[in-house]
Amino acid sequence: MGKVRLKDIGDALGVSQVTVHNALSGHKGVSPQLRMKIAEKAEEMGYVPVSSAKKKEEQSGEFWKAGVLIAENYLAQYSTYYWKMYQELSLAATEKRCYTTIEVLKKDAEKNTLALPQIVKSGSVQGLIIIGEIDKRYIKNLRQKVSMPVIFLDFYDNEIARDAVIGDNFYGMYQMTELLFAQGFEKIGFIGSIYATSSIMDRYCGFMKAVMEHKVGVPKEWLIEDRDEVGQVGFELPRCLPEAFVCNSDLVAGMTVLKLRERGVRVPEDVSVVGFDNYLYPEYGDMKLTTYEVNTKAMTKVALEKLLKQLRNPQIGRSLEVVSGHVVWKKSVKMRLT
Repeated sequence: MGKVRLKDIGDALGVSQVTVHNALSGHKGVSPQLRMKIAEKAEEMGYVPVSSAKKKEEQSGEFWKAGVLIAENYLAQYSTYYWKMYQELSLAATEKRCYTTIEVLKKDAEKNTLALPQIVKSGSVQGLIIIGEIDKRYIKNLRQKVSMPVIFLDFYDNEIARDAVIGDNFYGMYQMTELLFAQGFEKIGFIGSIYATSSIMDRYCGFMKAVMEHKVGVPKEWLIEDRDEVGQVGFELPRCLPEAFVCNSDLVAGMTVLKLRERGVRVPEDVSVVGFDNYLYPEYGDMKLTTYEVNTKAMTKVALEKLLKQLRNPQIGRSLEVVSGHVVWKKSVKMRLT
């Protein structure tokens, strides 16, 4: 029998590869009973933990140590989405003989002290992947004081964060808006704080490209801010509603559906709603949102490969990589009768 993989253990027990990884790595989210069951099955199948080959890989020069940094506010508000992205990155890293160490960037460090991550100061990692957008002052300070490769995942800035991997926010949202126009809608609103993140701005620009091409106007009250200065999501819908809402994320789309229901407005019979991400937030149940799926698995693999290439060859060029996703039709858009 060949080398036993995490997937083999998961298939034998009927659980996911991520669950097996979390159980054997001591991560949260796995019950004690299931953790023990997975450990017993791994031993029975002859699974050899990657960590047991760590010393040999270090000596051969094939072992890499990557740090992962995520801002505290993202874990507080979007824990499931960004935690999923980190899990996919961690799994991809294991396959590439790379070990990941995650650190949460505290708000005070990000906004005030600009303190470097402990994993960087301690010298325990050779490169860094930053997931999500963080304060630009912090990035500038980090780049000035750290010489190791830094890859930005799900964030790009032409001045300070050029070595990045992002989803196709612009054309993805353009497609979602075109989808609504194709169903005969012309009165369409957008929900998202345009200046809050680069991703939301790109998605708004994609929305506006479609709107401008169809030569329709968007009343000011239908361009709705969805979060405050610290990123706390919350908004109110206007009294006069459009025919459809384009939401900058599935989180906001789910909130929009609930707010419409509270007013007795049916989705999609009265108002259609589209989201972005194709990620089901547990607190909103399965609302069957029509959305744009961001290919997070491909994004994490591309980010990891960029980091490893730079560790092997520091002279390699820096670039932006855009990873396309696809439209996912569900049930939150009223279909045009043909």
